[in-house]
Amino acid sequence: MWVLLLGLLLFLGVHLVVALPRKRHKLVRQLGEKNYKLVFTGVAITGLVLIIIGYGIARPTAYPVYEPPYELRHLAMGLVLISFILFPAARLSGYIRYWVRHPQITAVKVWAFAHLLVNGTAAALLLFGSFLAWGVFDRISLKKREKFGMIKTRNFEPKLLHDVLAVAIGVLVYAAFAFYLHSWLIGQPLF
Repeated sequence: MWVLLLGLLLFLGVHLVVALPRKRHKLVRQLGEKNYKLVFTGVAITGLVLIIIGYGIARPTAYPVYEPPYELRHLAMGLVLISFILFPAARLSGYIRYWVRHPQITAVKVWAFAHLLVNGTAAALLLFGSFLAWGVFDRISLKKREKFGMIKTRNFEPKLLHDVLAVAIGVLVYAAFAFYLHSWLIGQPLF
């Protein structure tokens, strides 16, 4: 569980710096924009790899905290599909991005909540609960970032084609995860 915890601290910790505009601004001044992005990316990737490895180590022996109802599995899979559509929508100028104020953060929160519905072990609570808590914190902090001019949300004309692309990309990546990648990366087949 220590590898998972270290990965979460690195990945979410570096993302928390982004949520604190003054800290981020200070680091960018000290390191320069390019070096800041390189450090951020390196720490985030290292954290993500440690999360995947750590969860893989912790999952088989994790202490059960609660027994989720089997029936929630279908709801969880639908919620994850929504999160897979929201994620690319955050980078496209469609109506989804226009209506959902911050689709990428919403995607993370929906993904984490969906996984909490069907995973009741201590390792799952640590992993998905941490991401859900970070998503809530990050969404709240966005108001500060908007004041600093770091984020502009609705300064575009929405295009339906971008929504079609977001749905197509989301469904394709979801299918890849559901039928292959989830089993390969996490060791838990979904079907």
